Amino acid sequence: MLVPFALIIEDDEDLAIIFTKALEVAEFKVEIIHDGQIALERLANTIPNVVVLDLHLPHVSGPDILRQIRADPRLAETRVILATADPILADVLNDEADLVLLKPISFDQLSAFARRLRPPDIMMNE
Repeated sequence: MLVPFALIIEDDEDLAIIFTKALEVAEFKVEIIHDGQIALERLANTIPNVVVLDLHLPHVSGPDILRQIRADPRLAETRVILATADPILADVLNDEADLVLLKPISFDQLSAFARRLRPPDIMMNE
């Protein structure tokens, strides 16, 4: 069985761990990246099913990463969850994201949304 892949792009290590655990409960393989530039380099070489994207990152901002994802035809099926404490920026980017979650984000909230964003042809172990 294929395991869906999630990329967490978040510079807060504690939040990245919480997001990782929530996505693992939804049966995703997870990779964490803490830097915007490194995230762009990784996105050039992989196609995640889901990206959890912080908007305020070092070196390259979350909005710039979101625009790159949306401009890349290889990533057309990648679902993007914006995770931010900035409600104004979240509102501006709402139409470009698949989902916007305002911090603080609960473990259960992210896990439930991740389950909904799983590719339909990948079954979960129940």
